[in-house]
Amino acid sequence: MKAPDLDWLLSGDPVLSALVKRDLMGDTSQMPAILTDRRVKEMVRDIADWPWPPCVSHKSAGHPIHKFAFLADIGLELEGTKAGDLAWKVQNGMDDGLPRITVNIPEHYGGTGRPTMGWSLCDAPLLLHSLAQCFPGMDLAPGMSRLNDLARENGMPCAVSPELGRFRGPGRKDDPCPIACLYALKAARAIEPGKNERLARTISASLLDLWSSSRERHPYMFFMGTDFRKLKLPFVWYDVLSVTDALSECPWVLDDARFRDMLSVIGSKQDPEGRYTPESVWTAWKGWDFTQKKEPSRWVTFAVERIHRRVGRG
Repeated sequence: MKAPDLDWLLSGDPVLSALVKRDLMGDTSQMPAILTDRRVKEMVRDIADWPWPPCVSHKSAGHPIHKFAFLADIGLELEGTKAGDLAWKVQNGMDDGLPRITVNIPEHYGGTGRPTMGWSLCDAPLLLHSLAQCFPGMDLAPGMSRLNDLARENGMPCAVSPELGRFRGPGRKDDPCPIACLYALKAARAIEPGKNERLARTISASLLDLWSSSRERHPYMFFMGTDFRKLKLPFVWYDVLSVTDALSECPWVLDDARFRDMLSVIGSKQDPEGRYTPESVWTAWKGWDFTQKKEPSRWVTFAVERIHRRVGRG
C-alpha cells in the first residue's frame, strides 16, 4: 500500500496538521494550538456543562460523551481549560469506580422511562478511557478493577447499574457485547496497560473471533457486514476503522491473520494516491472533512496511516 503525501495531509485544517506532525513526524510543537481552534473550544465548552443531557441512544454522535472521546482520541489534556473540573464532577458521581451519566431507557426496553443516573458497559469504559487521556493524573484503577470483575472468558457482557432496571440489549445473555468489548479495550490500553494486559488480551481475542465469524454471528444486533466495513470518523460506534484502531494498540495481535485481514479490508479502499474517502458519515459532525463522501478525506487518510505506523509499515 502507498503511503500518503504528508504535504497533502498538512494542508488540511490546523487540528489535523498538529496531529500529523505529532504522530507521523514526531513534532509536538503545534499541539497547544489545538485548544484555540473554534470547533475544539466548542467541544470543550459542551463537555464542561455537567451533568450532560440524557443519553437516549449510545449511538447519538452529537452527545457530549462522543465529543469527550474525540478530544481523548486526539490526545488533548484538559487540565486548566474550561473543562478542567470535569474529572472531579464525574468522579464525584462514580459507582465503585465506574462513571455514571444520565440516560433515559424506555420501559419497554426494561428501563425506567425517565432520566436516570447510571452506568452501562456501552458508556462507562469509554468514559474511563477519555478521563485517562484527558486527565492523566486521575486515579482510575477502581474502575478498571470493576471491569476486570465483570469480564468473562469471551469478553465483556451486556451489563448496567441497578438504577437502570432490567435493561439488556437484544441478544443472548451469554454473548459478548461488541461495543462493550471495544470500549473496555480502549480503557485497558489507556489505564495501567501492564496491569490490565490480561483483560486487553481477553477482549482483543473476543473482537477477533467476532470478525472471523462476522457473516454468521451478530451478538446484540451488532452486524459486521457491509456497513461495518465502511470507513467512518469519528470513532463513535462499532466499525472496521474504530475496531482496527483499538486493536493496533495491542502488540500481540499484529501478526494475527484475522487482524491482518481487517487491515486488508481497509487497504483495499485506498486510491492510487494513497488516500481514503469516507464511505459513511455522522451528520452531527457536519463541517469536518470526514463528513462527505465525494472526495478523499485527510482525516480518514491520517487515521489509516497512523494505524499502519503502529503496526510497522511506514
